[in-house]
Amino acid sequence: MKPLILILTLCLIAVFSQAATPLLTLSQPQTQPQPNESFKVNQTKPQNTASSCKYTVTFQTSCSSPSYTRDQISLSFGDAYGYQVYVPRLDDPRSGTFERCSTDTFQINGPCTYQTCYLYLYRSGYDGWIPEKVTVYSYNYNPVTFYYNTYIPNGIWYGFDNCRRYLPSTAAE
Repeated sequence: MKPLILILTLCLIAVFSQAATPLLTLSQPQTQPQPNESFKVNQTKPQNTASSCKYTVTFQTSCSSPSYTRDQISLSFGDAYGYQVYVPRLDDPRSGTFERCSTDTFQINGPCTYQTCYLYLYRSGYDGWIPEKVTVYSYNYNPVTFYYNTYIPNGIWYGFDNCRRYLPSTAAE
């Protein structure tokens, strides 16, 4: 009888230790922005056109950036489930946008997303704008800040993709 109880106890321990496998894969977030040559704007899940959410996005421009920029700056951010917000042009040299050592705030309407986990910037021009950081504020989620503090290459989406840390783990299946 004692060997049977011991075997059942070991089986229960084995079952519960398997159940303790995490449901989320929490990898380390990217600490440096990366180019993403395969990134496609608006090639994500179809959006519910009836729902729209408001976002506040702040850009802090580096003090190492040129005094002003004529570069064209585009933004795309989204979640791990394929929902994306895209803004084709944020720049306006006449308004002093993206000047050295400045902070610019934009109110953006776009499709509703879950927690923002990726953000890419696209720069087109010759001035060489350098963002310090970009923060996305959304209604239902905590703000997320992406630290650049580096030159954005011309003509390529450049940024962060930390979405893998939010996707369900396939190892638990």
